[in-house]
Amino acid sequence: MNRQSKRMMAKSGMDKPRAAAERREAATKIAKTRERTGPRQYLREVRGEMKKVAWPTRSEVQNSTTIVLVAVVFMALLIAGYDFLSAKGALWLFG
Repeated sequence: MNRQSKRMMAKSGMDKPRAAAERREAATKIAKTRERTGPRQYLREVRGEMKKVAWPTRSEVQNSTTIVLVAVVFMALLIAGYDFLSAKGALWLFG
């Protein structure tokens, strides 16, 4: 932490630990000020946010899927190969 951060914390009073009672009081204040949204409002907001998402095209999804599948098959074969070689090595060493 640098000097500037320490000065800012001292200015805002965050440099001293707060008592547990103060923390509980602050938490209840925050909880009281929050408004609960109903299911309709929630779904309306979700729908609005989903419209903002930049969805990939079909070809982008296909390319990404192909790359992931090839990588998974490659890693599975690599791990199977290491497993096979280590098993043969252990049998040769101790068998």
